[in-house]
Amino acid sequence: MTAAQESYDDRDEVPLGGYAALAATFTAGAALFAGVARRRGVRLPERVPPWDVALLGAATFKASRLLTKDKVTSFLRAPFTRRGEELPAGEVMDEPRGSGVRRAVGDLVACPFCTSVWVAGALTGGYVCAPRATRLICAALGAVTAADWLQYAWTLTEQEAEG
Repeated sequence: MTAAQESYDDRDEVPLGGYAALAATFTAGAALFAGVARRRGVRLPERVPPWDVALLGAATFKASRLLTKDKVTSFLRAPFTRRGEELPAGEVMDEPRGSGVRRAVGDLVACPFCTSVWVAGALTGGYVCAPRATRLICAALGAVTAADWLQYAWTLTEQEAEG
């Protein structure tokens, strides 16, 4: 155990090295994207309209939940997590497993807040390189977000009508 881990986590459960590897991977990916985009002459937008920020936000929310909580995407998380419990609306609560990088990836793919940074990075890159296609993808994910809320509202209405 390193001195940093000893003072940070007495039980040696926090994979600081794995987190550092993930942060380095994210940073390297962003730098690679920026370098390739610059080399290809991709220009950054002068401004991002508020509507696009809202669309990107809704899409980031839904894609993050889909990747981290949906039963259908369990196969992506399975090497790094184990099923904890089932939640309403077809969602699951996975728990990270293993140690080191495996545990760090498990923490990442089980946390919608953590995954949202990666999703937002990917969608922002898409917005810069292919704004029309990215807006279409974001619109679809935004529509699913709206549909989810309508499903919850419908269920609540049914429960109130029965009770």
